[in-house]
Amino acid sequence: MGAVRFGVGDLAQLRFAVSPLWETVASLRAAADPGRHAVHLPWIKQALTVREDRGELLARLAGFVPPAPRCPLSEIEEELALLAARPGPAGAPDAVLAWWRAAVRPHWPRIRAVLEADIAYRTRQLAEDGIQEVLARLHPEVRWTGDRLVSQGLPAGEARLDGTGITLVPSAFAARCRLLEGSGGTPPSLVYPARGVGTLWERHCGPGEGLARLLGRSRAGLLARTSSPATTTQLAVRTGLSPGAVSQHLAVLRDAGLVTGHRYGREVNYRATDMGLALLGDGDGDGDGRA
Repeated sequence: MGAVRFGVGDLAQLRFAVSPLWETVASLRAAADPGRHAVHLPWIKQALTVREDRGELLARLAGFVPPAPRCPLSEIEEELALLAARPGPAGAPDAVLAWWRAAVRPHWPRIRAVLEADIAYRTRQLAEDGIQEVLARLHPEVRWTGDRLVSQGLPAGEARLDGTGITLVPSAFAARCRLLEGSGGTPPSLVYPARGVGTLWERHCGPGEGLARLLGRSRAGLLARTSSPATTTQLAVRTGLSPGAVSQHLAVLRDAGLVTGHRYGREVNYRATDMGLALLGDGDGDGDGRA
């Protein structure tokens, strides 16, 4: 059992981030232990056909723990460049990059959409219920007591933030919470299992014919892919449309009140509104997007 002690200044410096480096390393370890990661079996079966040398890659990552992410929306090339500049991780950047290109990058838009949906949920929870409620509900094994976050997944003893703040990092491949040490002005990070991972590898049906006739097949397809937050670039990759065409269709859907856009860092994430979800036949009826 471990704990992280927060000061008042630490609570004020809580951030969120997505780390493709962490996800790549965690996904490789998940592929090596499919029994513990049954939810990812559809992906694992495919990943192992494109890279059969996972044992060799894992050996090169023995004892390697990814550093805490330095900014909310890093690309993996940025994270690997920082990693290569650190002493010690010989061979790790090459092993990570090999697995990323073969097994993770083709699915990254889908994975990232799940992570961004989790962040959108947590930030809404932050606005409605406060920081302590966000921390207390990160995972069933996590408890918030007084000024401490307590979990069986944290290192034994008590870590003090001492004004550095902390970055919360949702993960599609993490089985439990994990604390990543900060360095060089980078605050520590708490990796936690993201919501909605059970739907990650589901085959989603396209919009119904009626909706396609009403909106046009391209716009109906875009609307269907905004049930979780997505950027223009991500939607272009998923639909095969050009970014310009996606932008034009999103403008029409936004003017009709079917999607809304929210800026997160340097990007705008588009998500279906309650009306858009109703047209898609989203069954939960509350439009809050909870997985």
